[in-house]
Amino acid sequence: MRMFAAVLVLALAATTAGAVDPSEVLPDSLLETRARDISKNLRCLVCQNQSIDDSDATLARDLRVLVRERLVAGDSDTAVIDYVVSRYGDFVLLKPPFKGATYVLWLGPLVIAACALYACFVFFRRRRVPAGVAAAPAVVPLSDEERRRLDALLKEDA
Repeated sequence: MRMFAAVLVLALAATTAGAVDPSEVLPDSLLETRARDISKNLRCLVCQNQSIDDSDATLARDLRVLVRERLVAGDSDTAVIDYVVSRYGDFVLLKPPFKGATYVLWLGPLVIAACALYACFVFFRRRRVPAGVAAAPAVVPLSDEERRRLDALLKEDA
């Protein structure tokens, strides 16, 4: 019965593994679940848009194996993540922490959006005609004197 349960757990883990190779899967389902949870939060340094759990890159495989080795050695989830971050920096985290080195990552989009909203506000405020001011001066036709003078100037140039 235990053998059947172990085979079933391994079969389910292998089908939902994404890029995880069956040889990487731990026999202890609790450790494997912890490893998968950690792997989903670590960035593949080659792909950069995928977690190491989803990536087929060799480095991602090495990181998955490292995570599993640390868990088997008895490290907590936090200790494993801290170990990987100490080797590769905060960039390895898919959700970097909010600290001095990452303020730009977190606040940059907000600053850009605020600047864009301010620019739109200034643009539309300058376009708006203040109350009590005519939108555009009316076109006044030329007087007879001005028309004669204009005709004389045009004849001189021709």
